[in-house]
Amino acid sequence: MNSDKDVARASRWYQIKGILKSRIVLIVAIVAAAVTCFFVPPDSGYADYFDLDTLSCLFCTLAVVSALKRRRFFEWLAVKIVSAFGNMRRVTFALVFVTYFGSMVMANDMALITFLPLGWLVLSSCGQTRYAAFVFVMQNVAANLGGMLTPFGNPQNLYLYSYYSIGAGEFFAIMAIPFAVAFVLIAGTCMIVKPEPIRLTASPEAAPPAWRMVVYFILFALSVMIVFRVFEFYIGLIVVTVALLVLEPKCFLRVDYGLLLTFCAFFVFSGNLARTPAVRDALGSLVAMSPLLVGTATCQVISNVPSAVLLSRFTDDYRHLLIAVNIGGLGTPISSLASLITLGEYRKRMPGRTLRYLGLFSLINFSYLAVLIGSSYLVDLVLG
Repeated sequence: MNSDKDVARASRWYQIKGILKSRIVLIVAIVAAAVTCFFVPPDSGYADYFDLDTLSCLFCTLAVVSALKRRRFFEWLAVKIVSAFGNMRRVTFALVFVTYFGSMVMANDMALITFLPLGWLVLSSCGQTRYAAFVFVMQNVAANLGGMLTPFGNPQNLYLYSYYSIGAGEFFAIMAIPFAVAFVLIAGTCMIVKPEPIRLTASPEAAPPAWRMVVYFILFALSVMIVFRVFEFYIGLIVVTVALLVLEPKCFLRVDYGLLLTFCAFFVFSGNLARTPAVRDALGSLVAMSPLLVGTATCQVISNVPSAVLLSRFTDDYRHLLIAVNIGGLGTPISSLASLITLGEYRKRMPGRTLRYLGLFSLINFSYLAVLIGSSYLVDLVLG
């Protein structure tokens, strides 16, 4: 009897341990938020922390992607990609650059939510999951750097573009060189993948119903428009939710609500840091010395969007701040919420290999960050 109880107890413990491991990013975010609550006790100001546009867009995008998964759209598309590109190097280029250019349209977080599952399905459909860490890291880098060229490509761009009233032409001129350097770095890194032939190890998927795909992509477009404030967030939220309740109600069971909670916890963490006098005072004096270096360093601790909001109050040098909060999305896993999304996806797909992923992630991210900071200083020297 005791033996049966011990087995049951051990089984429950392993289940709990598995849940904790799969949600480590969420747990860290909650703990970090809770610690900052001791310094800034909860009050009415907490309500301003939460970006309802971003959270609504995230929920709607996750729901639409879940609906597409239920119709096995990504499996079908993965087979098409493998068949079309034929070798591992070309497949890697396709996955990384669809994320790179996709982030220019739908912002980095949404690009990763959409294209990371596609990346995994492509690799698994041809038996090449050993490349998962590399492809995921490169998709993450591509998402963080691809959106820097346009005012609507990354959330921090939208904020700074509006806050400083930057002209569109000036914005493109500021970001053109970092964007070009990032493109060369990403393309050059992808070239290290051997062009070994690949073939399908999975059975071809039947094409999903065309009319459903059209409807779901329209709903996806509506979801992304929430971030661009084309309409009020609740309009998009209602339309997408009602449509999916009618067409694909079970998709809501597979939405990653843990990711939504991670974002909420991170908003509390960064919001409390911004209201901590010691943090504000330290940043105020430092940012005057070098908005570029302080901006990229701040991103490593509180991520790029909160850094843009916080540091904009201490400097008029929007050129260097804009570059800083874009390239500052590289570095630590918390330098961008997009990086947390990628880490969570990798842990889910490849349990037990997180350290290998983080090692590769750090090597590529900090190398790129050093090159991009150096190129920015070189441009300053050339331009005088």
